[in-house]
Order: sequence, then structure tokens, then C-alpha cells
Amino acid sequence: MRLLVASHNEGKIREIRRLLCDPARVGVDTGEEWEILSLADLASLWKSETLGGLPPVGAADEAGGDVDALIKERYVLLSERMEETGSTFEENARIKAQGAAGFTGLLSLADDSGLEVDYLGGAPGVYSARYAGPEGDEQACNDLLLSNMREAPADQRRARYKVVIALAIQDRVLHVTTGECEGAIGFAPRGEGGFGYDPLFVLPGGEQTMADLSMEEKNKISHRGKALEAMKDFLADFLADLTKRGVRW
Repeated sequence: MRLLVASHNEGKIREIRRLLCDPARVGVDTGEEWEILSLADLASLWKSETLGGLPPVGAADEAGGDVDALIKERYVLLSERMEETGSTFEENARIKAQGAAGFTGLLSLADDSGLEVDYLGGAPGVYSARYAGPEGDEQACNDLLLSNMREAPADQRRARYKVVIALAIQDRVLHVTTGECEGAIGFAPRGEGGFGYDPLFVLPGGEQTMADLSMEEKNKISHRGKALEAMKDFLADFLADLTKRGVRW
């Protein structure tokens, strides 16, 4: 059974694939497996399959059309459907999940997550990925955070990761889960793993950042790991119900 993860973030995709497919089965009793797709995988699917009522673009090649241009156009339309216009993590997660599911016809999973820092009044919050502006990368966001925290003493650097994950089919949200992870903002980046603000996110005890952990260790305690574990239980029940009714998706 296919599950589209509505994200281009490779670090996030790796975490979700590991949690849902390692071992590579959810709903073992049904004998079914999940095929976890990312937004990047849609390019190849659009070439040969009808998704969301849109015919394959591969036929355009035979007609002398520009397949790459058509695929790019579809990504633009999908991006518009998934635009994060909400003011909360849940609103954005729902928008992205419904947008992806409605456009592709695939069962779709989307999350919105971010970092809330008490010293900064909860910022960067829903703007975590865009903290340094629309062109800012992870390094720029981390640098800006450190700059904005330069006057904060050690006892005023409390922070937390938050995530909301939504699962949608067609234009309907089926289930929503949440997760949080408490910590603090360090004075300098540390660790080689993870992504985003992980090198600055100091875990309780002060000895490790999220970036110091292996993926297995991170998934046991992270905000996303907690939310995905809850979603995994729902997915198992959902797949079992579909199988019982003889429905394939």
C-alpha cells in the first residue's frame, strides 16, 4: 500500500521511513507492506501512471511535448495546494496532507514542526524552516538563532520541538497526532547527525544535543518519533480494516 509523505526534506523522509518501515512492515497481520513515497518520487510516477485523475505525462514525449516542463508544472500546482498559510502547526499539517492527497489521489501524510524558544516568546515556531527568510538554509537559520540568543543566560534558554502529523485521503483528514521534546538552546552547535536545529538543541542533562544521537536513539525520544509511533498504530488499524473489506489503495 502506498503512503505519500508530503515533504521534500530528506532528513525528515529518512526518519519517517525508518520508523514506519524498519522492520519494513506495518500491520504485519494483514500481510501487506507500506511503500513510503516522497514528493520527489512523484516525478517518475507522473510519467507512467494516472494520479489524482491526471493522466501520465509520458505520452507527451510521443507527441513531441516537453515532459520535464509538464512535471514541473504539476509540482507548482501541488505546491500551491500545500502552501503553509496556517497560523498553527496543526493547521499547516492539515493543509499539506489534504493538498497532497487531493492532488495525487494517494493516501498522504504531512507534518508541520518547529522549535519554540521561551526566551524568544515562542519563536521561531511555525516559521522555523523559514526563520532566516525564504532563501535561508539550515545553517542560516541556526546562525540567526544563535545571534538572537547571544544575550540569553544558561537558565533562560529553555526550548522544545513540536510536531503535528496529519493523515489524509482524498480531501479528508483521517487522523492527527502530536509530539513534543523538551530541551534547551546551546551556545554553539555540536554533533554531526540530525538536521535543522538539532546541533543546537541540547537534551535534558546537558550532555548531548539531538545531533549527537544516532537515528535509532533520536527516534525513541524525538517529537516526531512520538507522533509517528501514535500514527503507526492508526495506520496498522486502518490497513487491517481495508484488508478486511477487500479494499486496496
